[in-house]
Amino acid sequence: MKKKSSTPNRGFRVADQIQRDLTELIARELKDPRVGMVTIQAVEVTPDYAHAKVFFSLLVGDPVQTAEGLNQAAGFLRAGLFKRLHIHTVPTLHFIFDQTVERAADMNALIAKAVSSRAKED
Repeated sequence: MKKKSSTPNRGFRVADQIQRDLTELIARELKDPRVGMVTIQAVEVTPDYAHAKVFFSLLVGDPVQTAEGLNQAAGFLRAGLFKRLHIHTVPTLHFIFDQTVERAADMNALIAKAVSSRAKED
């Protein structure tokens, strides 16, 4: 039988706090020129809090270089989280480029194209 957690939804709350703190740390303390206008989209934390996948998107810049810069700064960011979070284990951070925004824009363009071609036929 699975042990019931003493605090329900703790993983979601920890992930949410990591997202807020990382947003602030990246904007204010990270000085890597490869990391520009980054938006943290989501954070997924493993049940044992050992690892966290951090999904980010970009306004401008190269996603590959930004991911490299963020992954190289993961130790620095983890140390910053350690000072802010009051949990026993601060997860190892893994940054992943989130293509959801780009895919949504592509889908909107395809829909607009289909609607305009249908309007021409009518």
